[in-house]
Amino acid sequence: MALSGRFVLLALLGLVPVLLLPGWGSVLGVLVVLAALLCLDLGLAASPRTIEVRRADPGNVTLHGTAVSVLTVFNNGPRRLRATVRDAWQPSAGAQDPVQELQVPGQESRRLTVRLRPVRRGDMKVPHVTVRSHGPLGLAARQRTVPCPGVLRVLPPFHSRRHLPSKLRKLRELDGKAAVQIRGAGTEFDSLRDYVRGDDVRSIDWRATARRSAVVVRTWRPERDRRVVIMLDTSRTAAARIEDEPRLDTGMEAALLLAVLAERGGDRVDFLAFDRRPRARAGSATSGNLLGQLVQAMAPLEAELIELDWSSIPGQIRAVSAHRSLVVLLTSLDGGAPEEGLIPVAAQLARQHVVVVATVRDPVLGQMLQERTNATDVFRAASAERALLERAAVAAELRQHGVEVVDAEPHQLPPQLADMYIRLKAAGRL
Repeated sequence: MALSGRFVLLALLGLVPVLLLPGWGSVLGVLVVLAALLCLDLGLAASPRTIEVRRADPGNVTLHGTAVSVLTVFNNGPRRLRATVRDAWQPSAGAQDPVQELQVPGQESRRLTVRLRPVRRGDMKVPHVTVRSHGPLGLAARQRTVPCPGVLRVLPPFHSRRHLPSKLRKLRELDGKAAVQIRGAGTEFDSLRDYVRGDDVRSIDWRATARRSAVVVRTWRPERDRRVVIMLDTSRTAAARIEDEPRLDTGMEAALLLAVLAERGGDRVDFLAFDRRPRARAGSATSGNLLGQLVQAMAPLEAELIELDWSSIPGQIRAVSAHRSLVVLLTSLDGGAPEEGLIPVAAQLARQHVVVVATVRDPVLGQMLQERTNATDVFRAASAERALLERAAVAAELRQHGVEVVDAEPHQLPPQLADMYIRLKAAGRL
């Protein structure tokens, strides 16, 4: 870089006599010298065509987690590269330092790291990297956009994981694996033992009693290896925001907790996201851990602004499981006309399966009921009351058809759905 220093020195020395010229001649001379300096600075900047950029795969990260995007900049030219590098991540990727300064000697490479903290779920994409090569004076620069695609998959956060230990303890109690034993849980035969006072006389095994000349009872355990099918509604109603997240994301939290709990309980789980066509599918029948498959399948899901095709739901469930199963429909009670879609389809499924409809209730409705200080608040309270009564009417009609309903606020839906699964398992209904 000594050669460039000499050129700069000569240009500055040439500027001195020009400044001594009188009138417009001096101004014109200054402009000429500045133009010469700009051209000189631009000519001494490293050529962007000799720059190569490679990206390391950033992998996966949970929502609001932290990931890094590592770029390696190769300077294949002879001159030192003084560059400003901009990694063009989309705003929702949450790039903390997308623009960085970098110097790379000729025929060498340097690495830079961009920290990412995404603010939404899905696939975050970056198409290219922009490199601006500055001259030694910093007066001029040469710029090039280098194709360097990358994808960061942002997975559902699974906040409802905190409920998993307590729900698993209840399952172990049902299964006789905990210190606390409960009587009468399950309908699957386990073993024989002597009768003790308080046992249900309907559990007496009369053949074994005759052989042993002592009263013997059968013991039962919760059913295992049953089928659990979770259907997540991804139609337009899933786009509604309740509290701080879309209804779709709340449904994902409930589906994740139920799926992991059911798998730990020994049941086979299948997950399906559907509106007018299947959007994602995962299940414990395939190899690998179920949770990993589920979060990968859920990550790119977005609510589609179309109506749910209720008539296709029975066929989709039948394609997943032809046997009696626990079918969980994560959908909305207040979208469209439930008497034409949800209710008849749920009633049809209930003839063969155990059906649970899980839905999110907006807590704002409860708050509106309490605020009646003026006429506007009274009208809002009346609207909220009507909405809640309509939801209650739909839920009551579903229960008349033998369908269980879980209607809860966002943070309560996952644990309440898990409790419903445990109650059904304890009652031997699966």
